[in-house]
Amino acid sequence: MERGVLVVGESLVDVVQTPDGELREYAGGSAANVAVALARLGRPTRLATSFARDARGELIAAHLERAGVELACDPAVVDHTSTALATIGSSGAADYTFDIDWRLRPVSEDEDPLVAHTCSLAAVLLPGADDVLALLSRLRDRATITYDVNARPAVTGTGPGVVDRVERMIAVADLVKASDEDLEALYPGRSHADSAAELLRLGPAAVVVTRGADGALWVDREGRVEIASRPVVVADTIGAGDTFGAGLVDALWERGRLGAERRAALAALPRAEVAEVLGHAARAAAVTVSRPGADPPYRSELQSP
Repeated sequence: MERGVLVVGESLVDVVQTPDGELREYAGGSAANVAVALARLGRPTRLATSFARDARGELIAAHLERAGVELACDPAVVDHTSTALATIGSSGAADYTFDIDWRLRPVSEDEDPLVAHTCSLAAVLLPGADDVLALLSRLRDRATITYDVNARPAVTGTGPGVVDRVERMIAVADLVKASDEDLEALYPGRSHADSAAELLRLGPAAVVVTRGADGALWVDREGRVEIASRPVVVADTIGAGDTFGAGLVDALWERGRLGAERRAALAALPRAEVAEVLGHAARAAAVTVSRPGADPPYRSELQSP
């Protein structure tokens, strides 16, 4: 049986307020978005998450099932399904107000993924964050560990406590993704390049920085690789970073760079291959921002460059 991906983290419902005041609800959450994106790309995907047995939880469950995402544990460990009120500005960027409770039931000892991914609130919001760190630390002997910082200061605040939790997760990760806004929240006043270099010193093979219209940057011990952004008409930015992260995993999977036994190969990725990996992730994210909500692409939508 093919080893797949285990995504660990929050599911929630995005309540989207458009510029004209209309409210729409979409299944989302950083981890759920990554899981759906990978499943739509044809990767065997399991999700360890939490949501309630309520109407919004049913919306999430149906969304995951349609994509082919399997649940790795019973999600019904919270009293109500979390929400994010997303207000869309004229540029398509979203500002969020959260109502969230993050907890995680135990994940079976039999889980044996090729890659394990976590992101955003799951890595820093108690009480679930401690369980996430313990789980990924256990899986590291067999799996590549990927981590998308996706900071949410409106929920977690900022300061040394949050930075410490982020850095503890980075220390067990092989590949770390952070946006320019994430780095500014964690390390105010420091350049993006210096922040990325600091994260690299914590142990991962590479750090990827996404910079919106300014493209993306890959930093590893061999140096830096940059790509430009892709021109696209933006509907909104919900799920864009999550799709980019899924695209990184998918491209590395395609090139046989995942699994703990390939850790050294990931750390010495050829420069041309790095550019291809970044380009694939950017193409996937461009599809997501071109349509409302976290609606990542299917494999067939990425066949042509």
